This record gives sequence, C-alpha cells and structure tokens, in this order.
Amino acid sequence: MTTGHSMTEPAATAAIDQGCRMLRLPTIRDRFAEIATAAEREHQTYLGFLAELVIAECDDRDHRRAERRIRDAGFPRPKRLEDFSFEANPAINPALIGQLASCDWVKAGYPLCLIGDSGTGKSHLLIGLGTRAAEAGYRVRYTLASKLVNELVEAADDKHLTKLITRYGRVDLLLIDLCRTDNYADPSPSRYAKCLVNVG
Repeated sequence: MTTGHSMTEPAATAAIDQGCRMLRLPTIRDRFAEIATAAEREHQTYLGFLAELVIAECDDRDHRRAERRIRDAGFPRPKRLEDFSFEANPAINPALIGQLASCDWVKAGYPLCLIGDSGTGKSHLLIGLGTRAAEAGYRVRYTLASKLVNELVEAADDKHLTKLITRYGRVDLLLIDLCRTDNYADPSPSRYAKCLVNVG
C-alpha cells in the first residue's frame, strides 16, 4: 500500500479498511469511524485517538481469547459466580467464594475440593470458578469423573495412557465433577484408583 500526502475521506476509509484486513485488526476496522467521531467530539489529540484504537483492539482480543478458553474448557452449560444464590445455600460463605474467585490458588497450584449434599450448588460453583479462571487467562478443562476414568482405563488398555495424561497435564486447572449418576465402563474400583493416581 502506498499513499500520497493528501487523501479524500472515502479513499482514507478504504485504505484503513484494506490495511486492517492485511494486518488482521478486525476491531479497528469495525470501529475506527465510531472512535474517530468520538475523538473529534472530545477534541482528542492524534496520540489519544491512536491509543483509543489500540486499546479497543486489545480489549476485544482479550475478550475473544477468554471466550475461546471458556469454550475449550468443555463446560456442559454456562454458570457464573454472579448468578449463584447464596440465599438458597446459606451454608456457603460468600467471602470464601470471593477469595477463590481471585484464582490465587490456581496460580499457586493448590487443589480444591467442593464437598456437600446433592443440590447444594457444587457443580454451579465448580463451573463458575472454572469460568473465572478461564477469563483470567488460565487453560481450563471440565470433565465428569466417570468420563475421565473411562478415558484413562481405555487409554491404558490401548497403551496410550501416557499420551492422555500428558494432554490433561497441559491445562492449568482440571475440574472433575463427580455425579451420583456417573456410569463407569470398568467395574473394578482398583483400576480407577490406579489410573487417577497416575493423573495426580
């Protein structure tokens, strides 16, 4: 792309559109006219206008990356901590959940076990904390305990156990949801224990 010293507004718009496509800057391409209008209205400097464009692109990329991490986590349904009803579950400490939402325990590599009766919101909290971790930049994977164990047993039978464990080991946070209705392919508890010890 080459340009002279002066350019009409339609030509400038076309050049920006083409340049953003070449440089893969979709947010700037979609929003530069809107941001330019706001910059003119607010009498921003050229530097301020450029900063707004760059910030918009970076924010949108962060948002898309977070969405991709949430999608890759494999959650069965969307659940957020903001939607959890502490009134319906008074035994759960909101301050503690707020502390866990900081994801410091994920960064430190600490395990977390949510224990409680059926219907007390364990899965909601598990998915909500996992979603928060994904939004914070961590690689997250959700799985049912039965699915994980069956995968491990099948991989062991096929001599692919090390490969499967390596794949799970690439994530920063592995969420294992234990359901009472879980179905296990192998009736031998000792095989489950051996495989899970290998993962741990």
